[in-house]
Amino acid sequence: MLKTELRKKYMQKRKALSIDEAFLLSEKIFKNFIEYFKPSQNQKIHIFIPIEKFREVNTQIFVSYFLSRKIRVFVPKIVDTRLISVEIFADSKFELNNWGISEPVSDEDSGILDFDFVITPLLYCDRQGNRVGYGKGFYDGFFEKVSEETKKIGVNYFNPEENIDDVWENDIPLDYLVTPDAVLSFAGASE
Repeated sequence: MLKTELRKKYMQKRKALSIDEAFLLSEKIFKNFIEYFKPSQNQKIHIFIPIEKFREVNTQIFVSYFLSRKIRVFVPKIVDTRLISVEIFADSKFELNNWGISEPVSDEDSGILDFDFVITPLLYCDRQGNRVGYGKGFYDGFFEKVSEETKKIGVNYFNPEENIDDVWENDIPLDYLVTPDAVLSFAGASE
């Protein structure tokens, strides 16, 4: 299927979930992530803040866990037309941007590129780790800059079913996908 078709299909599937269903599935995704990756103190994790109206995976569970265990947390912020990575703390202040996305008030780019993990939003991911986002390309640009050792991890309520037929050469595949049922590894999928 084409990205536009997959984007529409999985946006509808996500919206069909009740708030309670989305939260329970988010908790399962969180548990799978923790059990598989075992994040530890002083690691650096870049993670998105969910857009509630789009029923994105509730990453607030992750953020609370990371901060309580002295894991460094970084979140995206769009400044001009690029995605920067802002380090946050328990007392960090947030505001809604023009798209209704919660972002830190701070515009200070951390300059960090050697994250242990980048947990990325997506609408769909196929069996090769190719992702369908919202079509703005912010994460592909971000992935180009981060260290090659950084694990790029998607989180999604749904397992891969269809292939993405219009993958572009600039699309950077994920290393892993965490769903409520499994952790899928794509290591070597693009080789």
